[in-house]
Amino acid sequence: MEESRIALPIGVTLDRFIKNNQEQFQFSTGELSQLLRDIALASKVVNREVSKAGLIDIMGSMGSQNMAGDQQQKLDVLANIRFTRALTKGGEACALISEESETYVDLNNDGKYVIAIDPLDGSSNIDVNVSIGTIFSIYRRKSPAGQPIQSFDILQKGAAQVAAGYILYGSSTMLVYTTGHGVNGFTYEPSLGEYFLSHPNMTIPANGTIYSVNEGLTNSFSEGVNKYIYYCKDKKYTARYIGSLVADFHRNMLKGGIYLYPATSKDKNGKLRLMYECNALAFIAEQAGGKASDGKGRIMDVSPLDLHQRSPLFIGSVQMVEQAELLIQS
Repeated sequence: MEESRIALPIGVTLDRFIKNNQEQFQFSTGELSQLLRDIALASKVVNREVSKAGLIDIMGSMGSQNMAGDQQQKLDVLANIRFTRALTKGGEACALISEESETYVDLNNDGKYVIAIDPLDGSSNIDVNVSIGTIFSIYRRKSPAGQPIQSFDILQKGAAQVAAGYILYGSSTMLVYTTGHGVNGFTYEPSLGEYFLSHPNMTIPANGTIYSVNEGLTNSFSEGVNKYIYYCKDKKYTARYIGSLVADFHRNMLKGGIYLYPATSKDKNGKLRLMYECNALAFIAEQAGGKASDGKGRIMDVSPLDLHQRSPLFIGSVQMVEQAELLIQS
């Protein structure tokens, strides 16, 4: 497997890369490959809308809240529509769960996969031109064709994921994904309308000097979490916090670091969503040689009980996450 990782050619298109590596999928009949293409297509449409957000009336709040209790932005709703349409027309998925929908969305009862997605993470940053992203996770349904069973097909542990990824809309747009055989990143070339392999075999350094946390909430953190933050300060680590989960995670994956969103006195179970934020990034982190924890143990081993279940998240370089766990549990 290491030899194949070394040989990956930079510049190959996403479509060709998916086709060339389709045999790596455990159930290789083409549907998962098509799902990835559908997500990539929808991301191009969302990228187009994001890039002209200041020129047309798609910025600002909708005046309503989503299931997470966050103010819905106009682009949140638009992105959710784009991804839902693309995945519905593709026909490979039986159900979609999204931050923007109260219950799961029926797509195609004959579909073999379940999609969990945060269509536009960090969307409140659009108004100030800060990087935002899409996070997605793919599970293989367990039941035969027909109406999916929520407790059986949809509420699966993160360890059951067959693919996960994110799209970062920033100075350049990148799609990063894994199917359990390493992590690869593709950069979007808008004049050609194609994603090209630009970051083959991405890995997270085992250690780093960056910690990403909203220190404005320090008084709400547990004593153990604050111990780790003081530890980072004593080590003279660099604090970097964008406030967009995808952007913070992406930077730390490339440079080495840890992202923390602990439980607080207000959000006792954390604020990030297990199914369509934590699990997806945890799968990517582990495939890149990193680690993801809820402060107690491996986050992908947590059994979800609810579509919008929340969880603390500590993710990034292995040694940094392990040190955080050590201090939190002490």
